[in-house]
Amino acid sequence: MPEEPVAAAEPVRGPVAAGERGDTRIADRVVAKIAARAAKEALEGAPAAQWVPAERRPHATVSLRRAPDQGGALPPFGEARIRIAVELGYPCDIGAQCGVVRRDVMERVRALAGMDVPEVSVSVERLHSEQSRATEQGRVT
Repeated sequence: MPEEPVAAAEPVRGPVAAGERGDTRIADRVVAKIAARAAKEALEGAPAAQWVPAERRPHATVSLRRAPDQGGALPPFGEARIRIAVELGYPCDIGAQCGVVRRDVMERVRALAGMDVPEVSVSVERLHSEQSRATEQGRVT
């Protein structure tokens, strides 16, 4: 009995329906890691950065909102609202440092996650100075 030849699958031509092509989602923890890393790198060359202990890295929390499908076009990955907490060396221009962090976090999340970033809230949790570092190690006279 001769076997029937197996027909090759025909390639898909034309647009593929949204339900058939799949979906890409980016987890909030991934966006938070991108944001924290961008903030860390933004602060590396900051004035008095040497007074901030290395283990005191910025940390971020993220709120994501997925954008709806827009008439057959690939939907954007949505938007991310980011809160980032940092510790700074002192003395420094605190407002300028927060502005640099805000700008760098927005740019990096847009570039790497493909998300709109309408809001980045930066909070300074602690200031570190040469004097405060000395008091952590012992008495300052």
